[in-house]
Amino acid sequence: MLLTILAEGAGAGGPLQDPTFWVAVGVLVVFAIMLWTKVPKLVGGMLDNKIAEIKKTLDEAADLRKEAEALKAEYEAKTAGAQAEIEALMDSAEKEAAILVKEAEAETKALVARRKKMAEEKIGAAERSAIAAVRAKAATAATQAAESLIAARHDAAADKGLIDKAIGDIGKTLN
Repeated sequence: MLLTILAEGAGAGGPLQDPTFWVAVGVLVVFAIMLWTKVPKLVGGMLDNKIAEIKKTLDEAADLRKEAEALKAEYEAKTAGAQAEIEALMDSAEKEAAILVKEAEAETKALVARRKKMAEEKIGAAERSAIAAVRAKAATAATQAAESLIAARHDAAADKGLIDKAIGDIGKTLN
């Protein structure tokens, strides 16, 4: 392209009077200076450095992602373990509650049986006490009745005969 511009500019007044020629020479000089001072190599090095930084950042991001995924997996495992532990605790608590209910029922039955037995013993003791009281009153009443009958039917002569008979019976029973 540059050569095409130079060939066209060599027309009527010569190439040294054409401004396009001088622009083309200037561009060639700038390119030559750039090549001589190794600008493409510098730009390439800067681009390579930038590419290396981006690659390093991407590698770090990949490492962070791997760490995050590992942490996520670890927490999911812990969550699953905690859920299993919760279920085990719930099962254990339900079994323990069932055992406590059975024990409470057994203790309640035993308590009712003991209370029933105590009540029956109290009733039996009250019956025996009432029977003993009735017997004592009956004996007292019988004694008083016998005493009044004996006092009404016996006099001193009848008592003497009974006493003599009792004394005679003592002699017979002792021998």
